[in-house]
Amino acid sequence: MNPSDDAALAKPSRLRIWLAEMRAPFLTGAIVPVILGTCVAWASSGIFLPDFFLLTLIAGIFVHIGSNIANDYYDHLSGTDDMNVEFVRPFTGGSRMIQRGWMSPREVFAEAMIFFALGGGIGLYLAYTRGIEVLILGIIGVGSGFFYTAPPFRFVSRGYGEVFIGLNFGVLMTLGAYFVQTQDLAWEAVFPSLPIAILITAVLYINEFPDHDADRDAGKKTIVVRMGRKRAAKGYVVLMASVYLSIIIPIIFNLTSWYTLLGLATIPAAVMGSQYALTHYDHHLQLIPAYASTVFNHLFTGLFLALSYISIGLGLPSTYVLLLGGLCTVISIIFYIVTARKARAAAELHM
Repeated sequence: MNPSDDAALAKPSRLRIWLAEMRAPFLTGAIVPVILGTCVAWASSGIFLPDFFLLTLIAGIFVHIGSNIANDYYDHLSGTDDMNVEFVRPFTGGSRMIQRGWMSPREVFAEAMIFFALGGGIGLYLAYTRGIEVLILGIIGVGSGFFYTAPPFRFVSRGYGEVFIGLNFGVLMTLGAYFVQTQDLAWEAVFPSLPIAILITAVLYINEFPDHDADRDAGKKTIVVRMGRKRAAKGYVVLMASVYLSIIIPIIFNLTSWYTLLGLATIPAAVMGSQYALTHYDHHLQLIPAYASTVFNHLFTGLFLALSYISIGLGLPSTYVLLLGGLCTVISIIFYIVTARKARAAAELHM
């Protein structure tokens, strides 16, 4: 799709426009770390407070929505999304509500502030009831989400915004969810969050490939712009390898249970993403399997890790965990096969 296609689309209802602006399919970026942090808390302490879990989850989702919408607004102000002709829906190019004329910049900004206020309000309640640490983590999270593209910081333009978001939507959200349950800050919640932090960074990173030219021309110096697509493709492979090293190394040093090896079940998705990144780094449409596999990898690595902590909490014997590992691997292999077939079919269609 290109900008000329935007104008040809019939305007949907106001509700559909608002939902599209939220970019709901990518809210797993907030959902996964909250679930993981809560599962780690239950496995380590036996504590599970469902009301506080739901409040934490809703607050995280609201902050994520606010960040998505604020990024659309400031990308419009900088001209990034307006000049972007290589975006791939739904992965890159923002929601394009402003570009299609379906929402004014003022409406987009107002929607972002509403969701930040809602998330912040819940955060204040959690800080009051569970501890001031929630407020500190929340301020860092909201600030990093808003200033990812907003001046004066514009973290994404400084070449480290992706890593900053990874730490916040990986480590801090997992640790925050853990703290809300246990009222304690512990390293045992940090180690399982590392692969999630790397993967949410990878989601942003791979989605910057088709935006490379528009970001460069708008002065948005992302890591991909600074490195160039070819070198950045190798960087993607390094990120994928780092995901699994961050799972294995804590196990070797007895910092996490070997049950967390369930997270390795997504290796087939990482292999697929790496193959397409190295081969098609300069062809945004042929990179679609890499975009899809990275989103899949983030979601299912997080869920498989959460499942490993549920297994610990239930006291499941190793035999059952090995069976779960086999099932998780089968899910990843099925994803690989189905996605590869779709990619080949699409390539043949355009030959």
